[in-house]
Amino acid sequence: MSSNLVKIGICGLGTVGSGTFNVLNRNAQSINARAQAELEVIHIGARRDNPDCDIGEIRVSRDIFDVARDPEVQILVELIGGTSVAKELVEEALRNGKHVVTANKALVAEFGNELFALAEQNNVVIRYEAAVAGGIPIIKALREGLAGNRIEWLAGIINGTGNFILSEMREKGRDFADVLTEAQELGYAEADPTFDVEGIDAAHKLVILASLAFGMPLQFSSVYTEGITRLTTQDVEYAEELGYRIKHLGVAKHSADGVELRVHPTLIPEGRLLANVNGVKNAVLVEGDAVGPTLYYGAGAGAEPTASAIVADIVDLARELSAGQSCRVPALGVATADLKALPVLPMEQVVTPWYLRIIAEDKPGVLSSIASIFSDHGISMEALIQKPPAEGETRVPLIVLTSRASQGSMDVAVATIEALESISGEVARIRVEALDG
Repeated sequence: MSSNLVKIGICGLGTVGSGTFNVLNRNAQSINARAQAELEVIHIGARRDNPDCDIGEIRVSRDIFDVARDPEVQILVELIGGTSVAKELVEEALRNGKHVVTANKALVAEFGNELFALAEQNNVVIRYEAAVAGGIPIIKALREGLAGNRIEWLAGIINGTGNFILSEMREKGRDFADVLTEAQELGYAEADPTFDVEGIDAAHKLVILASLAFGMPLQFSSVYTEGITRLTTQDVEYAEELGYRIKHLGVAKHSADGVELRVHPTLIPEGRLLANVNGVKNAVLVEGDAVGPTLYYGAGAGAEPTASAIVADIVDLARELSAGQSCRVPALGVATADLKALPVLPMEQVVTPWYLRIIAEDKPGVLSSIASIFSDHGISMEALIQKPPAEGETRVPLIVLTSRASQGSMDVAVATIEALESISGEVARIRVEALDG
């Protein structure tokens, strides 16, 4: 092994920070052999100590910026979370000539363009494998392993909390609110679960994946985001009856008209691999023109799965410190100047099949009126389930699968259907993805 010594500073000693420290210590021999260098944590920035790791005599600063200014630190690992202080910390580290490793998806998604440019100006790099899908090496796969491909599309279950909730709703017939409470008790969801259940967390991750896949700047503000809070157990059951499962997907597709960037509940045929990813697991399906479809599956969160990705980035940087700049792979696969601004397709123009749940009066002529409205807007009904009315009820659920239709056309058709006197309330609708190209 090389006698090179690579000195590391860790900012944040919470769950992931302590997990990273422990993995570096426990697997030091094999990690150093792979890095062809001796990795040493010399400085930790943390407001408080963590009993989950024994840091020994390592220098600890309560001011995390002391780590960014420490002239001995070569690699700064940012694990404090958030975007305001974290951004200032990373900027300080980059200006001081330090490479940065981060697990902060919000930071990368919202400020990555300027941070990557700043890194290039200071002849250093940012690595962020742990920012998307925890321990799954999807960043490296897109940036390096699939470099010979034109990526056509990708779709992923990239938020474990949402996937856990939908899995429980399907497997046990539980209500959304009930499962969310359990997810919070288990530590899968925060006290304020908005980022998870409204799709914001998945949108952060999707924009990172799309930028890598298509060589475009990060455009977080352009991602269409829809959560899972309005899904019902009935919709989950009806989807199953039709041969589908509902998953909360992030989807990025490249076409001649532009790029689709969208996060929303989706019906997936039950035989597809993604449809069978359950619990808190994550998975990303990528379609390349040369390789075809490839699936990346594993733990999307947790102290040590995330630490696995962080340490992999540290090892890469240690090798780069030995080999020099000529061996570096840019943060988004190509240099910042070579990124291409691609138009993001408005959601009104995005075309998919649809699942609809309509509550209608159980009387003659209603179904023909609905079919006529769909026909007027160029939409075909591909499948229909009509449930019997409950005792004493005059209304029935109509479950419809339609042909491919743009959201714009579906918006108009649904508004027209909802205006019928025989229809009660809003029409529930969910997009359908075949995931076969």
